[in-house]
Amino acid sequence: MKERFIENNIEYILAEDGIYYPNLQLPEDNETRPVGLYGSLRKTYLKEYHPVLYMDLILSGTLTKHLADINEDAHDRMDFIVKQMTEQQGITEQLKSSNWLKWLQAMNNIQASTREIVLSEIVYV
Repeated sequence: MKERFIENNIEYILAEDGIYYPNLQLPEDNETRPVGLYGSLRKTYLKEYHPVLYMDLILSGTLTKHLADINEDAHDRMDFIVKQMTEQQGITEQLKSSNWLKWLQAMNNIQASTREIVLSEIVYV
């Protein structure tokens, strides 16, 4: 028996039990951008609620790219929403210098609200 053979562009390898198994390899994922917090949350979400999409991304070698894109989109959206909300609520640098505790409370509230919006719009979709 041959140790290896190729059929239909798939290489088969003879195992110890005498059965030929396909020699399958995942494509290289050469993405170097960081996945970050939102990418990690997206990965967990895909694993739990969309396993087919998750496996498709792994098998196509694009999971890390997808997660890095999600992370960047989430941060861009957060920056935009925070800027919008601070303008709407009148949170300024002048408030920061005159009453830093009020400014801090307002910014924490905006950050928390923004985080929830981003999670629902981008990460958990």
